[in-house]
Amino acid sequence: MADEALSDNSVWLSSFERYLRTERQVSAYTVRNYLFELKRVEKLFSETESWLSQQHDSLQAILAKLHRKGLSPRSLSLTLSSLKQFYEFLLREQQLKINPAISLTAPKQGKPLPKNMDVDSVSHLLDIDANDPLSFRDKAIMELFYSSGLRLGELAALNAADIQFSEAQVKVLGKGSKERIVPIGKLALAAITQWLEIKRDIACEGDALFVTAKGKRLAHRSIQARLAKWGQEQAIGMKVHPHKLRHSFATHMLESSADLRAVQELLGHANLSTTQVYTSLDFQHLAKVYDGAHPRARKRGNS
Repeated sequence: MADEALSDNSVWLSSFERYLRTERQVSAYTVRNYLFELKRVEKLFSETESWLSQQHDSLQAILAKLHRKGLSPRSLSLTLSSLKQFYEFLLREQQLKINPAISLTAPKQGKPLPKNMDVDSVSHLLDIDANDPLSFRDKAIMELFYSSGLRLGELAALNAADIQFSEAQVKVLGKGSKERIVPIGKLALAAITQWLEIKRDIACEGDALFVTAKGKRLAHRSIQARLAKWGQEQAIGMKVHPHKLRHSFATHMLESSADLRAVQELLGHANLSTTQVYTSLDFQHLAKVYDGAHPRARKRGNS
């Protein structure tokens, strides 16, 4: 019985390989990857199991087992794709009435965290020789992004009246229409003041803080393009965009203060867990801060 199952498995994998190469005309690289993943799964079959005997639950259990063994989400995603393609083939060959892989799920791939700029790189980016209206505007934009950690949409939506110079803060309308007040650093305030002086000579529509040369509110794409331009001109060595400045703000604030809750408030995050992931802060660092700060976390030997 076991030999028969092994024989069936081998026959159907060979047939699938032939189908991919001849009828689908898939690249040799893809064929090799599919077969590698299928053989990885097959190794977890019992002696009497075959491809045709598998059910949805048994396949899902195999994916879970591979995950526990340390297979990355990206690899599991390829395994899942291979299974679905293979069972579609078996269905086409009328060996099955239902595709047991159709609703299988794999662990989500984690989004890579953005690489933040170090303090020297940010300083170099912001040290631009502003000599025309647009460069003064762009300097104010970048200073504000880094000073206050704003999202792109938040900064683009700002009106001049949202800047409270006497209190050195800005009123921001964040996600879910939640309003928050965020401090502004003195260099950002100075740059905004210079820009507003220049903006007086532009016929503007409404009270938008950042506008085009024609007086219209600056669009998201325009802001992104201008930051990318300055990143190239200042030879930063990585693509500069609003999210990178926000991430750098959060990381540098956290490195200096170790106050995760304060950074959460500044960023406008509803959940602390979002801030923890966003700032690349791992649990070991959190635990170290906790152990050093909490009165009941300290070991008796250290008291």
